[in-house]
Amino acid sequence: MEQESRLHGLRQALRFLVRFQSLAGLIVVIVLAVVFSPVRRGAIVFLNPDNLTDILRQISEKGILAVGMTLVILSAGIDLSVGSILAYSATLTAMMLRRWGWPIAPAILVVLLSSLLLGTVNGVVTAKTRIQPFIVTLAMMSAARGLAKLLSNNSNVEIGFGKEDSVARFMETVSSKFFVIPAFLIVVIVVYLLLRKTRFGRYTIAIGSNEQAARLSGINVDWVKIWVYSICGLLCGVAGLIHCAQNNQGSPNDGVGYELDAIAAVVIGGSSLMGGRGGVIGTLVGALIMGIITNVMGLRNVDPNIQLILKGAIIVGAVMLQKKQSQGG
Repeated sequence: MEQESRLHGLRQALRFLVRFQSLAGLIVVIVLAVVFSPVRRGAIVFLNPDNLTDILRQISEKGILAVGMTLVILSAGIDLSVGSILAYSATLTAMMLRRWGWPIAPAILVVLLSSLLLGTVNGVVTAKTRIQPFIVTLAMMSAARGLAKLLSNNSNVEIGFGKEDSVARFMETVSSKFFVIPAFLIVVIVVYLLLRKTRFGRYTIAIGSNEQAARLSGINVDWVKIWVYSICGLLCGVAGLIHCAQNNQGSPNDGVGYELDAIAAVVIGGSSLMGGRGGVIGTLVGALIMGIITNVMGLRNVDPNIQLILKGAIIVGAVMLQKKQSQGG
């Protein structure tokens, strides 16, 4: 009887770890980061407040992309174009502010509306043609980057280092941790409320769980899908503005592989690639996990290629845990 009780307790503990895999993973990663962090002047470098703030700032840009990706994945879709739309948005920002001389506010509005439009195209084509989102967004990945190269003549567009004008000061403000981190957290909060407190959020999850059942229950599936991809495109525009400010330039060749980082954060955060299960809080945790791992490996001067291999292994491990969770009920 006592042995059965212990086994039952062990099974319960395992179920808890599987259910809250992202949070448990974050705790483990933080502990490992402390253990493997370099020590300088008797202090653990990882725990330095400046280093912790840098982690938050560094994950914010890709984290915003991951929040948009969360909406798409919850609807049982995928968006491979987020990195290219970010590059397009960053390039357009630099072009409008420096080469075309637009005022800051109208330029930002145009950038956000144009990225929203690209996301809407993804949504409309996916919803109305029933083509797999993988194919649709793969095409947009190429098209958006091509558009960025066309706008800039395939060259980097610099904002300008050391210039004392309104554009340079604005970009300096946008690139600071006092703007980037709050912007990321605001995006997380807004999308969290959108998912949990509105019909749109409930419909998105319902479509991801069972699209046919959602249609039969009267949900306008096409409109929900269009809005999901549109919001994702809009958030790519926000991330593009931040990217342009942080790099002090717009480049049509930036953002390569960002879609993989966004998907990694979503999956590690516990959202199912099959749709219908997950949320942005898990994505936030997933982004933190990836950011901490990258930070510690950077502090240890780990080869970037090894970092990529580890990232792939982490994604596979997260999916395996999801499979275990679904099988275990």
